[in-house]
Amino acid sequence: MTEATERFFESLPARAPEILRGLVSGTLQIELSSGNRTEHWRVRMQPGAIEVSRHRGPADAIWYSSEDLFDRLVTGRAQGISAVLRNECTFSGNVVLFLAFRRFFPNPPGTRDPREVAREQAGRLP
Repeated sequence: MTEATERFFESLPARAPEILRGLVSGTLQIELSSGNRTEHWRVRMQPGAIEVSRHRGPADAIWYSSEDLFDRLVTGRAQGISAVLRNECTFSGNVVLFLAFRRFFPNPPGTRDPREVAREQAGRLP
């Protein structure tokens, strides 16, 4: 398990009130594999709150990923939806939980809000 992934999971409870504003509720089991070893993360989401544990248990959805891919996701070097579509990871169950959880991942390095870019360009017009 990389330090970036550990820090990512540790940061979730503090970030949840800002990110989980909707009516999302359920449990996502995340299985991260590396060789013949699998790390388990259980994430219980509800509006404005998230609980993270290292135990397996009943879940509304399960996400299977390699540790390497997940590390790229938590550092913004990969995108969750793209990884699923390219079959680099698999997901089963309530897809709304995956869509909500992916909002915790950072944007790729160098990404900027298009509204910010438009404001800058508008300020430069004669």
